[in-house]
Amino acid sequence: MTGPVAVVVPVYGNAPTLEELAGRLATALAGREWRLRLVVDASPDDSLAVAGALAAADPRVAVTHLPVNVGQHRALARGLADEPDADAWVCLDADLQDPPEAVPSLLERLAAGDVGAVFAGRRGDYESRARRITGGLHRRVAARLTGLPPDAGAFFAMDAAVRAAVLTAVTATSAPSVVLAVARARVPVTSLPVARDRRPVGRSAWSPAARARQSARSLLWAARAGR
Repeated sequence: MTGPVAVVVPVYGNAPTLEELAGRLATALAGREWRLRLVVDASPDDSLAVAGALAAADPRVAVTHLPVNVGQHRALARGLADEPDADAWVCLDADLQDPPEAVPSLLERLAAGDVGAVFAGRRGDYESRARRITGGLHRRVAARLTGLPPDAGAFFAMDAAVRAAVLTAVTATSAPSVVLAVARARVPVTSLPVARDRRPVGRSAWSPAARARQSARSLLWAARAGR
């Protein structure tokens, strides 16, 4: 895929990793036309200042500031909406668990033209055993309900049709995640195995209770959408 690529990253408590993220992404996408959209979701740390400095130093970096926290998936949807001019879009996290070096492989698979989205399938010892078990169960159930790959997560590349479906699902039908929203495009999708890194600093903004509520909402929405 040789056209412009927009990479959308939700930012919450990620000030220590943003500079490395931008640098690694620039190296990974060398020779391509790309843009990085950092969506700072009312982050309580210095993420907005760091993101602003990166944008000032590189015109390929842009910042969307959300003064009220909306959560990872709505932040991603906002970033996708703010990047209309691309041939492909990539979503990934800011904490470096999603390796930017995997982005070219996702784009190359997407360029084959037989699928509308390519997920970076979760691999590696990047979270606790309990989280792997509960998360794996959630993803398997969601996969049965939606037809998405069972290792799908919020690190993926998509084409214009899937982006449009994601934006509609999140904004118009209150889809609880951009991952589940991909299913509304009704197009073939696939995944590639990508090893995850452990988060170098910080911790997840999700408490166990909040994660459980999000999981329940996601499965309920997937069950309704699959009818």
